[in-house]
Amino acid sequence: MELLNPLADSNYPAYTASYTGTAGSTTAWQPGPQGVVIWCTTAAYVTVGEGVTATTSSTPIPANTPIPFTVPVTVTGPWRVSAIQIGSAGTVYAKPINIR
Repeated sequence: MELLNPLADSNYPAYTASYTGTAGSTTAWQPGPQGVVIWCTTAAYVTVGEGVTATTSSTPIPANTPIPFTVPVTVTGPWRVSAIQIGSAGTVYAKPINIR
């Protein structure tokens, strides 16, 4: 994995959200970050953007594997990460990063 450049915790803290067969979404961040690193405690479908809610059509990621995602360039307002289980409930963790 490439090196990550986390943003200041005071402006862009890490957030978590629990998910089950119903999507869980993080608290929203203000626009600015170019990306976000996401990891989940169980395999999950995830999505990133303004007002998004994960579905089984979202991007699948394996458990306990940090994955960097870009924040869509169309984001002009607060954005968040959303996840829904593939097989069992879990927690999604997310931390905004800058991509160089």
